Amino acid sequence: MGGVITSSEPSWITPFTGLSPQNCNKLVAAVRREGADAARRGRPWSLPLEGRVLLVAAYWRTNLTMSQLALLFGTSKSAADRLIAHMGPLLALQPRRRLSATTVLIVDGTLVPTRDHSG
Repeated sequence: MGGVITSSEPSWITPFTGLSPQNCNKLVAAVRREGADAARRGRPWSLPLEGRVLLVAAYWRTNLTMSQLALLFGTSKSAADRLIAHMGPLLALQPRRRLSATTVLIVDGTLVPTRDHSG
């Protein structure tokens, strides 16, 4: 069963992930450096690494159900769930390193009006 959404078609990346194709490629490269594409025991993934990253990013951005994701990416509901569980932590933001005691941070406390409450 062929998937509808693939990473090889850049026009699908931005609407489903909010990332430009260039940023998506950088994200895939970073995840690959973390060892996400290394050989593992068991059955291989049905999607390439680029497709797995795209699926997880689409899930986070759109909050589609597993059934909808499975249909869009040409995989099963259970595989979509396993992909999100496996790839999610790899795509999560890494905690920042602690700053040194001498580091100066500038905080802008400018008030910005959000809406007019006068009427």
